[in-house]
Order: sequence, then C-alpha cells, then structure tokens
Amino acid sequence: MPGAPILVFTTGVTWAAARFRRRRPIAVDSARPCRTQPWGTTIERLAALLRGLPPSCGPVRLVAVDGHAGSGKSTFAGRLAEALGGAPVLHLDDIASHEELFGWTGRLREQVIEPLSRGESAHYAPYDWRARRFGAPRNLPAAPVVLVEGVGAGRRALRPRLARLLWMDLPAEVSWARGRSRDGAEQREFWDGWIRAEREHFAADPSRPYAHLLVRQVPQGYEMLPGPAAEHQDLTHRDGPAAV
Repeated sequence: MPGAPILVFTTGVTWAAARFRRRRPIAVDSARPCRTQPWGTTIERLAALLRGLPPSCGPVRLVAVDGHAGSGKSTFAGRLAEALGGAPVLHLDDIASHEELFGWTGRLREQVIEPLSRGESAHYAPYDWRARRFGAPRNLPAAPVVLVEGVGAGRRALRPRLARLLWMDLPAEVSWARGRSRDGAEQREFWDGWIRAEREHFAADPSRPYAHLLVRQVPQGYEMLPGPAAEHQDLTHRDGPAAV
C-alpha cells in the first residue's frame, strides 16, 4: 500500500546514564566484497524492503528491533531512520521506569500503539531517569516511518502488531560488557539490577526465535541475515568485511 506509514521498533530500554549522553554513530563503510556500492547500501536495501511491507497496525507498518542492552540498537535505529527519510524515533527508555524496567506494555499500548493504529499522532510522557518521574507529553506523529527502540520491543504482547521483527545479534555477555564499559563505575549498581531483569524477561518472553532478520555489526558496517522467522531468503546483505 503506497504511502502507508511504517513504524520501526528497536528494543532496548537503556539505563539512567544513557538518557544524558550523546549516542555515538558507527561508520557504515561503502565497501562490499567483490565490488563497491554507495554508502549505506545495506541499510538502504532494508529500508526499501520495509517500505514494501503491508501495514500491520491500522495504516502503520510496525517493525521491531530488539536485542540485549549494549548491542547497538540505538545507533542502528538512527541509521535506519535516516535511510527511511528522517523517521521519528521513540526510545523505549522513555516508556520504561525504575519501577517498571519491563512492565511497560500497557503504557506503550495506550499512549503509542492505539493512537497510531487509528492513524492518529501518539502522545507519550517520557520518563526522566534522574528526577524519577514522567515528564510533559511529547508528540509522536503517525509519520510514514516511526522508530521505537529499546529492549523488549519484540515481546509476545506486541508481535501481533508487527510487520517485521529485527534482532541485533550480539551475545548477551558481550553486549552487557560494552554497556558497562560505556557507562562507567557509577552505573555499576544499575547494571547489576538491569542484567537480572533482562535475563528474567527474555527467559519468560524471548524475542530472537521470532526475528525475521538478524543484524550483526562488522568492523565498518552491518551484516544482515535471515532470522529464525524469515519468510524469504533474499535478506542477506553486508557492508564492509566479514563479521567478527
């Protein structure tokens, strides 16, 4: 359906410190094995694939990007948003809170999913991790593309609304080590609690087995492979050299 909105979820409820730092982009190299292609070719091909999907939530295509905390979801979401023409981004750490690291399904449904399913702009109250309270409502338009990123976007309760589920395919321990290193010693206690909560969430409600596409970082870009739930096997794209 040409012109129908696309909503891309990238899961990763992050940590208090993450709300107050500038996310660093990861370079996407133009090189591919055997030949040279334009900058961002892999993500641009993914964007084209997503645009061609049928709507899954009213007039909106919902596409979730899930993965462990520290796996690079926010950076990938930024690249994908750019490839999709400057899509708005909803970070799930604006929906989560200290008291509800993963218990935010109802809030997301009421403030975001239901309005978008009617073709209306959503209004959500972002959580302030320092003040420990929700702030003034923000507008999230039912744009052609809306990105939503955070751990748990591919959860069971949301999958019926999704057109596609993407998974950042980095092992949990590697992801968490990256996150701990980035946030420093002052966030050690938060990370200890977060890891316990994330383990419990994915043990009860795993996302990776339902992913249509696995996204892996390579030294100079991304490699995308069909996931466990892939319907087509023509999704394998890569920027840069082989994954490590």
